[in-house]
Amino acid sequence: MPPVSTPAIVLGAIRFSETSKIVRLATRDLGIQSAIARGALRPKSSFGASLQALSEGQAQLYLKESRELQTLAAFDLTHLRVGLAAELPRYAAASALAEVALRFAPAAAHPASYDLLSGGLTLLETAPAEAVDVLGLRLLWRLISVLGFAPSLDRCVRDGVAIAPDGPLAFSAGEGGALCATCAAGHGATRLSAADRADLVALVRPEGDLPTLDDRHSAAHRRLLARFLRYHLAEGAELPALSFWEQRPWESA
Repeated sequence: MPPVSTPAIVLGAIRFSETSKIVRLATRDLGIQSAIARGALRPKSSFGASLQALSEGQAQLYLKESRELQTLAAFDLTHLRVGLAAELPRYAAASALAEVALRFAPAAAHPASYDLLSGGLTLLETAPAEAVDVLGLRLLWRLISVLGFAPSLDRCVRDGVAIAPDGPLAFSAGEGGALCATCAAGHGATRLSAADRADLVALVRPEGDLPTLDDRHSAAHRRLLARFLRYHLAEGAELPALSFWEQRPWESA
């Protein structure tokens, strides 16, 4: 059978032998796939430098339904994304986005998550430096939402009661979003001020102006998102790229 061609993003690669790599790919038409790139480490490999993390191109895959590891016949590079490696905040946000896609996107066609990942990496590479942190927040919330885990912000997640559109908000990462006053009691909800609530709404929605966050509020929003994601998607699994993005250890180095 001929190889299947699909747009793809390299999410990671490891050495398989002296000459080959195993790559993890986000593909538009096949979802998340693992594949062996035979000969990729040879000096004159046809893959060249194309299999760098976060690079994008057209993958040619030989597929066998009975195997979890496919064969990568070729990868025609379209975007190397070298700009993401130029600054740690860009790379950290991009790596967290890629990690969420790798761990939680399906191994089946899911164009919405692929398109968000592709477009998000481009935005992170080209955005002004001062916008990168808040842009990372929006992209991660959007990816979570596209994967089916959007937080509820206008109705109580426990009893479905409509939440008043203005004012403070009780938000529970564990419950999955907003809580009414009755349900918030005793459920460890985070109380968001009216301004923090408006910022969260702006971050979760797919478009519109991004909020302006100072360092303290940005850190609080990263913690909130990370708690939500770990509870609803990760089920206790380690997410090192997300932790690195959330904690920003380079700022205290």
